[in-house]
Amino acid sequence: MWKLIGDDRWIVFVGCGALIGAAVSEISMPGILTAAIFSAQRGDSMVFYRNSQLLVLLCLISGVCSGIRSGCFAVVNTILIRRLRKTLYSVIIFQDISFFDREAIGDLTSRLGADCQRLSSVIGNDINLILRNLLQGTGALVNLLMLSWPLALSAIVICSVLSTIFHHYSWYQKRAAKLTQDFTAGANEVARETLSLIRTVRIHETEEKEEGRFNHWLDKIAFITIRESVAYGLWNLSFFTLYRSTQVFAVLLGGMSILSGHVTLEHLTKYVLYCEWLIYATWRVTDNVSTLVQSVGASEEVFQLMNLVPCNQFLSKGEKLQKIMGHIQFVNVSFCYSSRMKVPVLDRVNFSIEANEVIAIVGANGSGKSTIINLLLRLYEPISGQIYIDGIPLKELDIRWLRGKVGMVEQEPHLFHMDVKSNIKYGCSREIKQEDIEWAAKQAYAHDFISSFPDGYETLVEDKLLSGGQKQRIAIARAILRDPAILILDEATSALDSESEHYVKGVIHAFRNNLNSKRTVIVIAHRFSTIKAADRIIVMDSGRVIEMGNHFELMLKDEFYANLVRAQTEESNFASSIKGMHTSFRVVVWLEDGPHSITGAASEIGQS
Repeated sequence: MWKLIGDDRWIVFVGCGALIGAAVSEISMPGILTAAIFSAQRGDSMVFYRNSQLLVLLCLISGVCSGIRSGCFAVVNTILIRRLRKTLYSVIIFQDISFFDREAIGDLTSRLGADCQRLSSVIGNDINLILRNLLQGTGALVNLLMLSWPLALSAIVICSVLSTIFHHYSWYQKRAAKLTQDFTAGANEVARETLSLIRTVRIHETEEKEEGRFNHWLDKIAFITIRESVAYGLWNLSFFTLYRSTQVFAVLLGGMSILSGHVTLEHLTKYVLYCEWLIYATWRVTDNVSTLVQSVGASEEVFQLMNLVPCNQFLSKGEKLQKIMGHIQFVNVSFCYSSRMKVPVLDRVNFSIEANEVIAIVGANGSGKSTIINLLLRLYEPISGQIYIDGIPLKELDIRWLRGKVGMVEQEPHLFHMDVKSNIKYGCSREIKQEDIEWAAKQAYAHDFISSFPDGYETLVEDKLLSGGQKQRIAIARAILRDPAILILDEATSALDSESEHYVKGVIHAFRNNLNSKRTVIVIAHRFSTIKAADRIIVMDSGRVIEMGNHFELMLKDEFYANLVRAQTEESNFASSIKGMHTSFRVVVWLEDGPHSITGAASEIGQS
């Protein structure tokens, strides 16, 4: 954490200097205050006025130094929390994709939020107060020893007992803080997931179930918090009992010493005041250390994350080609996820895509289609085999440069909370003009509905503003604007209506036939009306390539692909026949007052 403060360490040093000044001035006050009172009793006006003036000066020094101390450490706290979050976010965002497969988003946002806040208070608040009270306690102890070591010894014994009790209490508190942190992150994750999927929850009527999941975490937090509160109460019971015992010992031992003539009343008064300072300082130190322990307990996960090394892809610099042609080869590529090493997702996949070729990849769900795209973008690394781009191994290329040459439209595109224009030009490194954005939107058939908004391209994108098809067309416009050498459409027409899909197929057709817009296009789709537009089709099943060819060649082979086409055609014909039927029907429904008959035409089914 000291490194995070960096060039602003001088603020800490100024704050520490002010802290020492405030502590010394404050610990000097009990002795001078006692001297002033007893000098007045003796009638020594000169000593009384001198001590009174000194008290005023010490009060001014204490006030000024305390203000400087508080201000400096508050500034340090602000600097620290900003740099903590900045550093942690930088570490997180540059992790491998598999990291995000393992970690819950709710946990990560909790680390960036509340945990960084608590950790920043360690220097900005906890250590500041601990140092101040340690100095005051040390000064009080020195004065006690100078006054009467037997009386000072009783105070030391009581402080030692308090420290022992606090040691056990702090161990429990640290453990409780870690559990509370984990349980809070769990509750945050449930809340985030439920609220983001509220429509699914409402449709399936699982509000009570989700409420139960959330309450489960709250019950765990409450259980730990209640036990922690009981422990805190026992600690305060011990403290105040021993604190009052110190006062009793002071009166008993001090009174006996006065009676025996070993100490004066003035010395006993100083002793009581300094004893108050010592016990108060001990209490404040233990209380601040308690908060410090909580912060440290909650910060373990933060430090673990900050110690992570960025993904190798961001550390190594690969080769940058003058121009990427778009020739892609997969040679004996196999892959499985680290969490399921025994379950192969791809098994010795081999295929080649020529430059400027339009390729469609088809197959059942889980056949490995999207995994091929993830490997091509190096979101994951294959466990064996090699991938080549223009004859160069993918690992030898600068991956960030390569991704800048690839346009990607996902099945469920996510737009950022910014205006439409910014979403379309998102990720473009070159200067983008308004006419460029509008051109890309027209190519994706998004210009008309964007222009219909009151603010046009300046419209802020919100969850309920756009339909799924509109979001997808904006994502397609974003990919087109990048002018990629390789364009990937991963179920990019899945949320489009028939008319929009026809337009997108026109875009694919233009890429294949227009010399000015030619590029390698990879299409993953279930709709065979889209797949037919491809030059070649790669058919996958269970992580393997089982067929390759164009639509007509694969239909002539009459194997896996042909069966998929027939199955989809039968479904389409069945739906069409239902819409075209005019057969009457009669449905009997049972209401509260008995059976009722509903009649109509079957053609109404397709219309409803």
